[in-house]
Amino acid sequence: MVVPRATMLGAIVAKTLFRRKWSPSSSSVLWFSSVPRTKAPLEMAERDGELRVFVVAGEVSGDSIASRVMASLKLLSPFPVRFAGVGGAKMSSEGMQSLFPIEDISVMGIWELLPHLYRIRVRLKETVEAAALFEPHVVLTVDSKGFSFRFLKQLRARYNQQKSHWPVHFHYVAPSFWAWKGGEARLRGLAEIVDHLLCILPNEDKICKLNGVPATFVGHPVLEDVLELNLRNNHIVPDWRAEGNAEDFRNKHVIPSGATIVSLLPGSRVQEVTRMLPIFANTLELLKETFPQMMTVIHVAPNKHVENFIADAVHRWPVPSVLIPGGMTQLRYDAFSASRVALCTSGTVAVELQLARLPCVVAYRANILTEWYIKYKAKIRHISLPNILLDSAIIPEALFRFCTPGNLAMLLMNLIHDNNFREEQIMAAEKFVKLLLPSERIQANLPQQNLMRANPKYSPSIVAALTILNYGKPLQHVSKDIQILKDLQL
Repeated sequence: MVVPRATMLGAIVAKTLFRRKWSPSSSSVLWFSSVPRTKAPLEMAERDGELRVFVVAGEVSGDSIASRVMASLKLLSPFPVRFAGVGGAKMSSEGMQSLFPIEDISVMGIWELLPHLYRIRVRLKETVEAAALFEPHVVLTVDSKGFSFRFLKQLRARYNQQKSHWPVHFHYVAPSFWAWKGGEARLRGLAEIVDHLLCILPNEDKICKLNGVPATFVGHPVLEDVLELNLRNNHIVPDWRAEGNAEDFRNKHVIPSGATIVSLLPGSRVQEVTRMLPIFANTLELLKETFPQMMTVIHVAPNKHVENFIADAVHRWPVPSVLIPGGMTQLRYDAFSASRVALCTSGTVAVELQLARLPCVVAYRANILTEWYIKYKAKIRHISLPNILLDSAIIPEALFRFCTPGNLAMLLMNLIHDNNFREEQIMAAEKFVKLLLPSERIQANLPQQNLMRANPKYSPSIVAALTILNYGKPLQHVSKDIQILKDLQL
């Protein structure tokens, strides 16, 4: 029997509390106390006349998350903010020039990593050197735990050798310790290199703190897509639904009214796209006779290697297609709204599709040795986050050897034809999205505290930025803004 993830996390919390005789009063304020050899970021910024933040994101999703935090830091910091680090196009738009292309370290898997080890080691050394020269007050790493944690470990070792104060280390997106055997035990070692974790899933922060790692649950970053669309379109869609303009999309791309549109999201890394896109193409080959007016919308991640591969692949594509460039939120959700179903590689996109209320099928294949490792080490039975949090196979998953064109075609056909099947996914999406938000009490307080200068609703990047800016403040000097962050820890 597989325990529901929410229940599983709750059980871990209870077990750890019992074992350690945890005191709520001490743990709830743990994150406000700085490590002895760190100084509060704003204290250092006041001394230097600017806040220096070194940011590292190794993937497309991390580039988006980091760029929003950067924008929030600029909005909320009482001092000018200067950035350096590694990232993509969105981080560049916020004023950071990347040390090297983000594609150089965007590698997924275990055995898939081997051919790229030398290049990544070189980039890792360059990143540590650049961070030390920049003399940051804050270091923020986003996801990409393999590169991020090695970078933080080497950077902290350098400061230890110099016997000097080190910058405060924040890591955004906690490692999925709950998904792997022995995951909680490995979590305990993070306290040596990470001063504060910014968590995106419920209960993660509690378990992190019980294992000695201060943490804040800021909410899932994808929720900001809804805020961006609401702001752009000057209206609020209820129930955290990301609503695009289907009619505008169809007109712009001259799509016949009777066409069946399938959104394809093959991934953001070139290794997964080269593996998954041919499977998707063969799937459509099987479906095109049943749906003679089928069209595909291929969402292309902002990765130059991915862009080149897909541009070449569409010349041999079995059905008419439209390519959607990455990084354009409005266009992305316009395409989702115009689509009947979606077929995606497992990842953050499954969450985006829930916001759009677009029924989908999740697929995943990897190197055979990587697949074996996942089967052996994983302690969850689903791979997509909506299914994990709801502990139910609401979204059909075709994984590993079951990820074949025949299986995918059958699942998509059922989802296109069966309205009950579709409605079940849409209803489950509403339950799932609510799990990504902090408590209703905190949401109700946020607008009253005037935190949402940019957005009238709750924003994960705002809470993340406030956590960074107020690190190390003693409790007696905590402002109203920070009192909300304190509530997040209870």
